[in-house]
Amino acid sequence: MGVAEEGIRLLCRQPLAEFLLDVAVTLPGRGCTAVFGPSGAGKSTLLRFIAGLERVEAGQLWVNGQCWQDAQTGRWVPPHQRAVGYVFQDGRLFAHLNVGENLRYGMRRVASAPHRVAWEQILDLLGIESLLSRAISTLSGGERQRVAIARALAVSPEILLLDEPLAAVDLLRKQEILPYLERLHREMQIPMLFVSHAPDEVARLADHLLLLQRGQVVGQGALTETLAQLQSPLALAEEKGVVWQMVVAERAEQWHLCRMQGEGVSLWSRDGGVAVGESVRVRILARDVGLSLQRQEHTSIQNQLLGRVSAIADDSHPGLVLLQLRIGALPLVARLTRRSLVQLGLQVDAQVWAQVKAVALL
Repeated sequence: MGVAEEGIRLLCRQPLAEFLLDVAVTLPGRGCTAVFGPSGAGKSTLLRFIAGLERVEAGQLWVNGQCWQDAQTGRWVPPHQRAVGYVFQDGRLFAHLNVGENLRYGMRRVASAPHRVAWEQILDLLGIESLLSRAISTLSGGERQRVAIARALAVSPEILLLDEPLAAVDLLRKQEILPYLERLHREMQIPMLFVSHAPDEVARLADHLLLLQRGQVVGQGALTETLAQLQSPLALAEEKGVVWQMVVAERAEQWHLCRMQGEGVSLWSRDGGVAVGESVRVRILARDVGLSLQRQEHTSIQNQLLGRVSAIADDSHPGLVLLQLRIGALPLVARLTRRSLVQLGLQVDAQVWAQVKAVALL
């Protein structure tokens, strides 16, 4: 592997207890890359390698033009010299320090270097200014993780590593933290690697997807196209679907609905309060997509989209199939019974109308 001026290039080959971790990829140097896979796939080990907490037998790592490890030349940058912000599942805050002292501890690590993220910006991004004098023991689970993310930013990282930061919190706390992570992703230029095995988290945060299974890369690429692949570990998941990046074009306040546009496609959805002109992510689950050979009249379904079948594959249940569609330039996935597939006579390149309920859009 050669030098990469921008991006994260890594080669990590290391025997683990039950399999060989063998990853050789180039990831974007900006935005959020989700490292997705089942438990025990090697996701956390990969992050520990990037942070320098795991020294593998065969490894090379370049982060935006900086070489942090090269086993061939013997180069090794120790963990404390890597500009890495690391957020663990449990936060790992210092219990004997209050919130403000935890943050200042992180900032002291880079006292002689220019800070990429200002103190005030950290407090604003995570909404923790009111917590600065609080003891760690008094924080809720959601507050702890927001402070942990803030401390990771305080070290002025070149890269932010988040190892399942939502796994240890309940659904309510998860919904509390996600908007802060979305804002962090939207406003910061620091690349993020986000480990998760939750499809909803990936859909909300990721731009790029790296799929791991038993230490092997089984897929990677831009989020929308990678999610739409039928043959992938996600194909068996109940939450199989796609994510479209769109813009709010209209809000019908009388009906509490909004219309979104993107790539020449228009969708109606429940109004989430996003202003006209703002960008939104729309998640469409395969189970919520119906198909018809003709446009339907006198129906309650608000969205009918003309497209073509681009691929058909078996699903995990013998009575079900997955269809990949193209709605203009956008991919869509539908889950149907095999009986419906036969009754409609659907084949690759068939023209169909995709039907999506406005109430089903996430």
